[in-house]
Amino acid sequence: MADGIVPELGPPFSAADYANDGKFHILLAASGSVATIKLPNIAEALGRHANVSIRIVLTESSSKFLAGQSAEQPTLEQIRCLPNVDGIYQDLDEWKIPWVRGATILHIELRRWAHFMLIAPLSANTLAKMALGLADNLLLSVVRAWDVQGTVEPPRKIYVAPSMNTMMWKHPLTESQIKTLERGWDVDSTEGKGWITVLRPMEKELACGDTGDGAMRDWRVIVRFIEEHVGLSS
Repeated sequence: MADGIVPELGPPFSAADYANDGKFHILLAASGSVATIKLPNIAEALGRHANVSIRIVLTESSSKFLAGQSAEQPTLEQIRCLPNVDGIYQDLDEWKIPWVRGATILHIELRRWAHFMLIAPLSANTLAKMALGLADNLLLSVVRAWDVQGTVEPPRKIYVAPSMNTMMWKHPLTESQIKTLERGWDVDSTEGKGWITVLRPMEKELACGDTGDGAMRDWRVIVRFIEEHVGLSS
């Protein structure tokens, strides 16, 4: 059965078990935005590369967009069956086995395992929490525990694709939070010492019916960007 999507207890996930598997480890995540319905497209496209392993982290709200309610919104079990998708994790998976000293901790193991992380979509709520350093779910715990200075692991990047209503995107709080990511943590603005790359949203008609900035970049554009920047062959 798939990692992280069934209630039965299985062996805890350990990054060390996959350290020498010869694969490129992609940690793909989604937070609570309608654009979560594009996550299966991203996973399927990246999964076509032969030597990749994909693990997916979903917030509680993002999982509500992937419950099999339409053809473009498959169930988590269906997504788990996509090529090279090796696990799907939600908040309930963090402590489903009562922890004892010496046991693994899921958000730390996912960080150790990942060669990079892509959050697509990044919702307004998760952006705000990320900028403030909050860690109240599995996704944010991975982000908060990221080895931003390359102290333990080689430096690894987080790519984020914001997605929200136009008024949310244009809100001064969002502007401040994006500045934190782009000017304080961004790779290009910190002489290569940063760990974040923001894939800014585009203008289009949104799910709410409004037209304006805030829509997540086309999933194909995101996939091409990732392929080019992490060295995946076409």
